[in-house]
Formats: sequence, C-alpha cells, structure tokens
Amino acid sequence: MDNYTQAVDNWGLSAWLGSLGGVADSTRAVYARDAIAAAKWLEESGAAGPSAVDRRTLRRYLADLGANGYAARTMSRKVSVLRRYFDWARRTGRVGTDPTLGLAPPKGPSKLPQVLKDDEIRTLISKPARAGDDGARDARDLAIVELLYGSGLRVSELCGLRREDLDLAQAQVRVWGKGSKQRLVPLSDPSVAALRAWLQDHRASFVAAGTPDAPVFLNQRGRAMTPRDARRVIDRRSVVPTRPHALRHTFATHLLDGGADLRDVQELLGHADVASTQIYTHVSRERLREVHRSSHPRA
Repeated sequence: MDNYTQAVDNWGLSAWLGSLGGVADSTRAVYARDAIAAAKWLEESGAAGPSAVDRRTLRRYLADLGANGYAARTMSRKVSVLRRYFDWARRTGRVGTDPTLGLAPPKGPSKLPQVLKDDEIRTLISKPARAGDDGARDARDLAIVELLYGSGLRVSELCGLRREDLDLAQAQVRVWGKGSKQRLVPLSDPSVAALRAWLQDHRASFVAAGTPDAPVFLNQRGRAMTPRDARRVIDRRSVVPTRPHALRHTFATHLLDGGADLRDVQELLGHADVASTQIYTHVSRERLREVHRSSHPRA
C-alpha cells in the first residue's frame, strides 16, 4: 500500500472529500492536497489516525511548515482545511474532541488588495491601437477589461461565461460563482457596448474547427478563454504589472468610495461572508488618507 492510499484509508479522507457539497473541483483538489500532506506528516510523527491528534501536535505541524518557509497565507489555508476536516471527524465519531479548537494560524503582515490608479484604468480601457494590431483581438480584450472592471467578476467567472448568461437588453449577466452559486450582476453601459461589438462583429473571426458555441470569450486557437489567456490580455494592455483580480479589487473599492452599501457590494462580488468584503473598507479609508496627505497643506 503506498503512502497516498494509506493516508486516505487511515484518515477517511475520501469520505470527507465526498461530504463537501457545493465545493468547486479546483477547491476540492486543494483540500485533498493539504489534507493528505497533513495526514502524512502526522503519521510520521506517531499519530496513526485522527483520534491520536491533539492541539500540541497540530502546533508542531504548523511550526514545521513555518520552518520550511511556507507563507502565512498558505498556512492559514492549511489551518482552515484542518478545521473543516476535524469538524467532520467529530461529527462522524472519528474523534471525541476537535483538536483544532483554539488553533490559530500565524499572523503575517497585513497586505491590502491592489487597487489601480485612475490613469492605469484609463490605459487598460483606452489603450491606443498600434500599427498591425488585430482589431478583433482588441475588441475582445476591451470587452474583457470592461467586464472585469465594470462588474467585478472573478477571472474564472469571466472565462466560464456562456452566451446565454448575457442579457444585454436588460444590461445584466448571470454569473456562476464559487460553489456553483448564481448571482445576477449589472452591466455598465460601456460593457454592454463592448460585448455587443465583440459578439456581433468579431467573435466569428476566432471560430475554428471544434470551437464550442457557448463560451462568450475565445482565445486565438478558437477555444474557450482560460484564466491564463485573460492574464495575457491584461499584461498586453497594462503599463504596470497587474493581475486580472486587481480590476475586481478596484471595482469594489470604487463602489465604496462612491457611497455604496457594504452589503450591496458583498452581493455584487458574490462573497458568502461580509468579512471578505470588509477588506475594501480598509482600502477605501487608506485611499482617503492618501488623498488627505497629498492634498492638504497641513497633512
């Protein structure tokens, strides 16, 4: 029996992963990887199964991760996975007491999300075409930028859009978020115009043999756009290093700067917990401090 199979059998990981309803396949794969790595470490430390694990052992595990250079954010994710696993183990009778109660991940330096400056947004949206540029590609790229910034979509949500999800007449889009949860998100007027131009005038030039009919966005090979393709789009148009997710951060921050209610922003972003949205209030306050520092003569 190999180490992988032994860890899965001794710890019931297959059953636990199967119990996770509404979890995306990519997230489930991360959970599986983290849980198997933890189980193997714990077994090598003398714990033959979940009932033999206590909080002190888990703290030793976290200390070992830190000693091996794992980032605080990665360790926080691993603690979250352990909490979910041991909560399930307690509910299913595999452990009597949850050893993760009171287990705190290490605190790393606070890092606010990247928010683009106004001139950086303008460059992304209105980057002038150069000689030899592909008009169809530019139309597609503009629609992508407008949608990421104008509606705050995750890049995975953008890549998964189907034409039937768009309602340009009503200026809204149905988005499939994390855990296959649906939400309706408004489309800005520029987004509607850019999407119409792409779909009506240019998408057909990307169609090749075997191109699926459903995806809104296609890559140069006539396949559905991937997150990597979307990152290349942003790289081509941006004058500073920028990730697609920065447009989502900027969308949320600009809404709050404009007086939007936090709960409304939470719904637009598709956050299950308002705590995930509150980070943007810190960003918004920091932006106001920066305006004050740079503009007021006595700041």
